[in-house]
Amino acid sequence: MARPLSMDLRERAMARLAAGESVRAVAAALSISPSSVVKWSQRLQTTGSAAPGRIGGYVPPKIAGAHRDWLIERIRASAFTLRGLVAELAERGLSVDYRTVWKFVHREGLSFKKNCAGQRTGSARRRPQAGAMAGLPEQD
Repeated sequence: MARPLSMDLRERAMARLAAGESVRAVAAALSISPSSVVKWSQRLQTTGSAAPGRIGGYVPPKIAGAHRDWLIERIRASAFTLRGLVAELAERGLSVDYRTVWKFVHREGLSFKKNCAGQRTGSARRRPQAGAMAGLPEQD
């Protein structure tokens, strides 16, 4: 996983920028990208420090609480499509995308196959052999 660049480097970059050097000159002198210098300066202006922010962390699921309960009942009640569920959740005030609903359905174990048998086609050697065709004339 990537790690943030050191505070020493950030402070040197901000000091050079404050002294009047251009962003590209600071970036070239310190062997970093110009976008890093710009982002650090923006962070310095907004928060008062060029220190890195948090990396990673737990993101709670968007479909939770009353929306989760409603969605489980809705899925068990009748057939559904994921895009249809996205639209129904939007009507209820929860804006989620297709992938979020897909992950929820699979995490809860509520997915199903569309075919009525629910099985794949078996291999030819496992099927019983086809019988003779009745009603066809014999060939010589």
